[in-house]
Amino acid sequence: MKIKRVGEFGGKPVEEAELVSATGARVFLMNWGVTVRDWQVPAGHGMRQVVLGFESFDPYPLHSPHFGSLAGRVANRIGFGKFTLEGRTYDLPVNEAPHHLHGGPDGLGRQVWEMEPDARTNRVRFTLHSPDGAMGYPGAVDFVATYQLDGNALDLTLEAMPDRVTPISLVQHQYFNLGTGPDVLDHRLRLDADRRTVSDESLLPTGAIVGVEGTRFDFRHPRNFRGADGAPLDYDLNMILRADRDPAEPAAEVLGPDGALRLRLFTDRPAVQLYNAVWTDVPVPGLGGRMYGKYSGLCLEDQAYPNAVNQPEFPSILNSPDRPYRHHCRIDIAEAG
Repeated sequence: MKIKRVGEFGGKPVEEAELVSATGARVFLMNWGVTVRDWQVPAGHGMRQVVLGFESFDPYPLHSPHFGSLAGRVANRIGFGKFTLEGRTYDLPVNEAPHHLHGGPDGLGRQVWEMEPDARTNRVRFTLHSPDGAMGYPGAVDFVATYQLDGNALDLTLEAMPDRVTPISLVQHQYFNLGTGPDVLDHRLRLDADRRTVSDESLLPTGAIVGVEGTRFDFRHPRNFRGADGAPLDYDLNMILRADRDPAEPAAEVLGPDGALRLRLFTDRPAVQLYNAVWTDVPVPGLGGRMYGKYSGLCLEDQAYPNAVNQPEFPSILNSPDRPYRHHCRIDIAEAG
């Protein structure tokens, strides 16, 4: 395992760990936002980069739309930046008007974490103390994120210990592209989701939940991101995983457009935010000099329901000293066979 300094943010050093597995897979992890800067896997007779990112740290603070970061304290949207807990209303910064998104402008994905590499187990343990009142949230929280490269799979264990009742919901925010082209429209996705939350025009869930059968949101059988006429389809919504599914089986599978690589996502979360980079338009080059525009990546953000803190009928995201947060995700990307 190699560790190097790649920059500075807020007066703190930004470091990167390079993990290499026995299969030849490589993952480059920065302690800025627990960010997967690059991920390479064997494909054919060479290596293929399978995530969107930048060649260096410098573009991230200005231009990254959460590329590869760990988003929180509460990922996704909180309506109008407000919620009420134990009789008190909390105001959070509105950074995706009119809502609060991914923990705010200085959320976990924009913090410099402490990094503890362990070459023996091929893992990196990241820790961060978030003080009471950070981004408007109540309570102090100690976060731990452990990333381990095991063969072609990246194993994520996310933990948080609050000192009082507070909402917590984290997501890994990888943008995947398993092919060599500029978009993901011909990737084929199977997602074990039979329902979805309905959102308004600002992408905030209304509280309604509907089935996916017979709609363009039905990915229970593999399909690409095009309509019957071949035109691109836009996706940015919360898909609810089947309640009786086997968590030992992948919640999602993606086959790359050339059939070379397959991604499998395992998670203990109840839902996945499906996003095919509808709003992405990055003005500077990314990995390998590529430009990232609309449909350039595919996000499968395993998560709790968005705005759950304001929707009492949604599964709770409240955690406490006697109910700490724990979240496990495993992403395996290997040659399709």
